[in-house]
Amino acid sequence: MSSLTIMSTLIRRELRTAARTRSYYLLGLAVGGILLGLTFGGGGAATGYIPTVVDLLLPLEVLVPIVAVAIGYRAVPSDLDRGEVAMLDTYAVSPSAYVGAVYLGRAAVLSAIVGVALLVVGLVVAAVAAPDTGVFATHSGVDSPILFGRFLVVTLLFGNALVAVVLVASIAVTSARTAIVAAIGAVLVVVVGGEAAILLGVLDGVFNEATLRLALGFVPNSAYRGLVFETVVGVLSAGESGYASPLISMIGLVLWTVASLGAAAGLLRWRIG
Repeated sequence: MSSLTIMSTLIRRELRTAARTRSYYLLGLAVGGILLGLTFGGGGAATGYIPTVVDLLLPLEVLVPIVAVAIGYRAVPSDLDRGEVAMLDTYAVSPSAYVGAVYLGRAAVLSAIVGVALLVVGLVVAAVAAPDTGVFATHSGVDSPILFGRFLVVTLLFGNALVAVVLVASIAVTSARTAIVAAIGAVLVVVVGGEAAILLGVLDGVFNEATLRLALGFVPNSAYRGLVFETVVGVLSAGESGYASPLISMIGLVLWTVASLGAAAGLLRWRIG
């Protein structure tokens, strides 16, 4: 059996597991309910896509890490506890292929939960907001569902980067019971610790404008916020806001994803070796 076939089987297993896990449905309903409540409560539903994005940005910086931890912390530790990772030797599957398959399955679950919730919000805005909100943007400065679509994509990139971080933390511990603590700790260090380090650097005069943009791009939630400001909210001002570099922010999220998956594969190889 080829590694590609095993990966496909593992991905389908992750999706079947998710489909049978009622807590994921409850999580999706909770996320959707919170986002809809914030959309109506903040007035975004009546005023347009960009006001909705502004209302949801900060809450999503909290909600998305929670979802990433909830769906990712038990993925590999559960297999380790049951001894199922032994199949890597039996079927000659590399730890990299196994981690990649588990990641893709869990990333798909996060994308479904967060993506569907945001799609529902977008449909609500389309139905409730003023008529001119529904006009597709043909130039800068026009509120548009295209901009909300960008927001959705960037949010999923942020969430899937955090899923990779959670996988690393969960493999580093010895059991599924401690995996949730490790996952929460890792996300807090990456998200809160990164921004705290940048704040201290600004206060101490370590960063100038150029180095600050670089630093912001390599902290996941700062990169996410910067991408939203530059590619979604900033469009209404007919240009970039200057808050962050979209290219650096995108590279930062991709690097967090790739580096975390590499570290996860390395840790798994060490644990089963």
